[in-house]
Amino acid sequence: MYSVPLFKQIARPYSASNRQPLYVRFFTARQLDQIPQIIKLPQDIRFAMQVVARVLPFRVNQYVIENLIDWDNVPNDPIFKLTFPQPDMLTQEHFDRIASLICKGSDDKQIRTAANEIRAELNPHPAGQQILNVPVMDDRPLKGMQHKYRETVLFFPRRGQTCHTYCTFCFRWAQFIGIDELRFSASKTDDLHRYLAGHKDVTDLLLTGGDPMVMKTSLLKKYIKPLLLPEFEHIQNIRIGTKSLTYWPYRYVSDSDADELLRLMECMVKGGKHVAVMAHYNHWQEMETPVARKAIRRIRDTGAVIRSQSPIVKHINDDPEIWARMWRTQVRLGIIPYYMFIARNTGACHYFELPIAQAYEIYHNAILNVSGLARTVRGPSMSAFPGKIEVQGIAETDNEKVFVLRFIQGRNLDWVQRPFFARFDPEATWLTQLRPAFGAEKFFYEDEFEGLDY
Repeated sequence: MYSVPLFKQIARPYSASNRQPLYVRFFTARQLDQIPQIIKLPQDIRFAMQVVARVLPFRVNQYVIENLIDWDNVPNDPIFKLTFPQPDMLTQEHFDRIASLICKGSDDKQIRTAANEIRAELNPHPAGQQILNVPVMDDRPLKGMQHKYRETVLFFPRRGQTCHTYCTFCFRWAQFIGIDELRFSASKTDDLHRYLAGHKDVTDLLLTGGDPMVMKTSLLKKYIKPLLLPEFEHIQNIRIGTKSLTYWPYRYVSDSDADELLRLMECMVKGGKHVAVMAHYNHWQEMETPVARKAIRRIRDTGAVIRSQSPIVKHINDDPEIWARMWRTQVRLGIIPYYMFIARNTGACHYFELPIAQAYEIYHNAILNVSGLARTVRGPSMSAFPGKIEVQGIAETDNEKVFVLRFIQGRNLDWVQRPFFARFDPEATWLTQLRPAFGAEKFFYEDEFEGLDY
């Protein structure tokens, strides 16, 4: 353990391995140079990390540092790239601007002003999520909630809007930079429950963030335990989006309220609810530690289901064998492979994004190397303005090479499962860069989408 008491410390009752007191310690940008493994890196790499961390959020804990990263493989280790700032995450222009201010000894206010101007250029809220999806009740918008698709309501609990460690590609990075107007969060449980009670067509509640699993069980219980009441019989599925199975599996093993959390899951399942832990796994390395596997077993013992999802991102998992091994491991551990996403067009997307064609080829080659039990995974999928769109294949018909696409979810339910075609473009990385195939001027949904009242 580190002896310098400079980091936020949260007492944990014992280590799963040696039963000694365990503390989770968070390192932020200001403590980068106090991480022993980072001190050993060349000065130019350390400086570059400091520059990037002044613009994009950084936070890591000692479990990730000590258990998930192969420091002999740095800077190429995928979990290192997943959690530590990388120089090319900023464009050269943006990097030079911040680096220059640091080298000149500019004060924090000057650097923060420049960083905020850069952040505004990084599409902090893609797909109109801050404006288009906010539900209304009593003639007022419900801050911290989203209702984009009929069956599913997203809820961002205020105390869950951080994570045990931040992912470098995170499409919700704007939640973590300290700008209130860019943050989703809700603190009123009454609003959530009143809204759900009044919308009988909603079947799924998705708690998201940040990471709801940073909250104490006593807080989580206030949101979901009331859903066992008769007036919420229509709420069949409770989903919890989390990276905690990777970044702090002790949450389910040895945290002071770990057993209480598992009892809550079991209670919800016995009460007739389907509880789904939507686990974000980006690489098979995340599932290799004994405590991670113990956490998986303990969750499954409650009757809850674990489903896995991840974007496909350059530098971390842009290899079909990584995906095939990850899905095979998940099936063996009892996790259901659920989604491969295309990384959203926000933040450091220029560093992480892949062409749609390449993402599909990686998905296709990975699927060929797993059994049918792992072929539950859907993708590659884009969560775009009109809906969630899956790339089903690349085909050639009428002497034209095309992407075969379909809606998995749509702002209009009639769009769901409808196939459509886009001209093949080997460079396109997002839906907005695609054009209709076969001489059409617009995709079938565009006129209606443009006229929808959100």
